[in-house]
Amino acid sequence: MGLKRKLIAGDFAVLAEIEPPKGTDIALMVNNAAKMKEDVAAFVVPEMSNAVMRMSSLGAAMVLQQNRMKTVMQVCCRDRNRIALQADLLAASACGIENIMVVTGEDPSFGDHHEAAAVYDIDIDRLLKAIKGLQNGRDMAGIELSGAPEFMVGSMVNSGLEGNALDLEIDAMNRKIDAGVRFFITPPLFDVSTIEPFMNKINTSDIHIIPTVVLLKSLGMARYMARNMKHVHISDDLIKRIQKAPDKIRECIRIARDTISAIKENKFSGAMISTIGWEDKLYDIIHRI
Repeated sequence: MGLKRKLIAGDFAVLAEIEPPKGTDIALMVNNAAKMKEDVAAFVVPEMSNAVMRMSSLGAAMVLQQNRMKTVMQVCCRDRNRIALQADLLAASACGIENIMVVTGEDPSFGDHHEAAAVYDIDIDRLLKAIKGLQNGRDMAGIELSGAPEFMVGSMVNSGLEGNALDLEIDAMNRKIDAGVRFFITPPLFDVSTIEPFMNKINTSDIHIIPTVVLLKSLGMARYMARNMKHVHISDDLIKRIQKAPDKIRECIRIARDTISAIKENKFSGAMISTIGWEDKLYDIIHRI
């Protein structure tokens, strides 16, 4: 069952992020994904996350689709103008990609090609409006299409903000909903109670909230995120749990599984698992949920 059908049916949808290769060797990506293809609703394929040059999300998603795996293709404002973005979306639909996730994209200064010029021809709101137009059969120039794409559209929402910043984020979220977004991925969640202020302010009758579950790789990573990621809460108890564990990687895998279980128990629509390059650990996380 694909992502859209799962969400509409009210089934818990597990998504798994899988990075495209930095090169042409697709074997590792395909093999890691193949181990879990029966256990996930779709694989989220990032578009050069952190502005690091890799195979495009369109190319990697097409590879996975050819191997009978459902995907969520990221579409990024950073790298393409409105003509190229529309062209990629038409190609994606023609190749069987049913789910897309629209993001702004990090500035190239964060990545490995510091001299690259960011495009940002259109912002995320205009891109979403363009996608809605394509699905209604016309491009951004108003010209009728010969066949229109059909997508389940998602985006990001920063559920960890507070006060006026959270209100502004929810206003932006509502604009995205009006433009056709139906599922939202949150920042990493380690304690379900910390998302309650956000959930109490939104109407989830027509949308689906899917928290991100990040696999911590070490005690140092947990401490770094706790200190430096302002909108992600990692408790002292969780850090102590990793600190006391004789096998810290195994304990981090258990924490990811426990977090997914808590998200499911709290009636969220699904969870998006990010292993930040450790896709070989996805099986251990997902297969035992």
